[in-house]
Amino acid sequence: MKTDIQIAQETVLENAYKIAEKAGIPEDYLEPYGRYKAKIDTRLLKDDPTPDGKLILVTAINPTPAGEGKTTTTIGLADALTRLGKKTVVALREPSLGPVFGVKGGAAGGGYAQVAPMEDINLHFTGDFHAIGAANNLLAAMIDNHIYQGNQLNIDPRKITWKRCVDMNDRQLRFVTDGLGGRVNGTPREDGFDITVATEVMAVFCLAKDITDLKERLARMVIGYTYGSPAEEKPVTAGDLHAEGAMAALLKDALKPNLVQTLEHTPAIVHGGPFANIAHGCNSVTATRMALKLGDYAVTEAGFGADLGAEKFLDIKCRFTGMKPNAVVIVATVRALKYNGGVPKADLNQENLEALEKGLPNLLRHVSNITNVYHLPCVVAINRFPADTEAELALVEAKCKELGVNVALSEVWGKGSEGGIALAEQVLRLTEQDNSGFTYSYDLNDTIEKKLNDIVTRIYGGRKAVLTPAAEKQAAKLTSLGYGNLPICVAKTQYSLTDDPTKLGAPEDFDVTVRNIKVSAGAGFLVALTGEIMTMPGLPKAPAALQIDVDENGVISGLF
Repeated sequence: MKTDIQIAQETVLENAYKIAEKAGIPEDYLEPYGRYKAKIDTRLLKDDPTPDGKLILVTAINPTPAGEGKTTTTIGLADALTRLGKKTVVALREPSLGPVFGVKGGAAGGGYAQVAPMEDINLHFTGDFHAIGAANNLLAAMIDNHIYQGNQLNIDPRKITWKRCVDMNDRQLRFVTDGLGGRVNGTPREDGFDITVATEVMAVFCLAKDITDLKERLARMVIGYTYGSPAEEKPVTAGDLHAEGAMAALLKDALKPNLVQTLEHTPAIVHGGPFANIAHGCNSVTATRMALKLGDYAVTEAGFGADLGAEKFLDIKCRFTGMKPNAVVIVATVRALKYNGGVPKADLNQENLEALEKGLPNLLRHVSNITNVYHLPCVVAINRFPADTEAELALVEAKCKELGVNVALSEVWGKGSEGGIALAEQVLRLTEQDNSGFTYSYDLNDTIEKKLNDIVTRIYGGRKAVLTPAAEKQAAKLTSLGYGNLPICVAKTQYSLTDDPTKLGAPEDFDVTVRNIKVSAGAGFLVALTGEIMTMPGLPKAPAALQIDVDENGVISGLF
């Protein structure tokens, strides 16, 4: 069996100009980055009077080691819609180097449903993440330099909340002490690093409408607090440091979305990449708007399970932009559902209807959320594996139909667009349905505690959110500072509906512990950290980096 990278390397790609022509992008708006990649000038959004197409959101059950194939399904669905004669553009996030060299490997799809050139997309691409990291670290340098040069803003070094970043899983950098070696080397203080995709600059970058909005959002970012008692301290922003102009200068080219293609030459826009377990988990607003402008159908995905990525897409991104999906696809595999039912990974290829039925509530919870909380049309896509039996597939279909939701088999990994026709036909039918009943899962005018409780009870299926004493004080402080009416971005394990990664399926009667609440004023939301979630992941015992290599001809292997 060919690997993903072998399939990608054997595919003859069309040059960026031809893909742009297929998407309807005039040459004047194209900035090539080599043969197969290009940036799209954002002026196109203002200059093109074409009405927006229909928006299709792809999400999934909670991820497991068995895999769900959400990105693969997203790409395959776009190819299948193209095969059916529909003008389609797919919009995806850019992969982070941390997961590429860590556990997950590449994030460009798989089999015959990939975006290409996959090696470039998975590694350095067009340099967007480097620009985001540089802008973040420029602000960090300006904060410490301001303190060194006299500290006119009265910043308390102990209350600096801004961290440096690097786009790599590196647990050693979670907590550091810097500024050592005497006054000339800065002020000694406790510090730390986030992974680039978890930074507020990434969130701001992905939510900004244009350069002006970008600079305004950057200026609002809170970097720390002044000296004084909790009642006296005041937030200090990047705007107070006059850093937003230089940061925006580093980001101006990165803000333009990237045009690539699928292996079947469907136009693909890959741009931005916040994690969905510790950030809002959606590609950039600019990329989604561009896909809607260029395609009659725009297919996009939200990271991890629907409890994370889809919740944030709907409650944060849609709330900010006015977007409204015309259809939602929830991806699942029989293997992953059996894993949720207690079957060890080594035994997932054996038919086990009892375990499948035990694991199905995880899928059904996500389906119910989309249809009953958000009131959106929904279809379940079963990403079929060779070991799936007819009895298992029939059981999934029967349980979904009890909720009034249809199921379609997806075989795009092995068959490309041909394997996604059944799903595409279901999606086209859904996009003709009424989506005017779309609602959010919580009201912005409620208290921080009430919004957290609504997410826990309505989306996760738990009893309530339990705030630690520190989180209670933070909620009260943020409310007093005028941030209480912002949406909530919950940082939570992706492996469970709870904050405990070992609790699979659809648990009930559980609480979610919120241990920290911080403001991302530039992004426009509050971040609630739950359980043991961290903003800097670590590498596993056997990282994917051990398998990645390049030969004397520059051909990469081991990237999957």
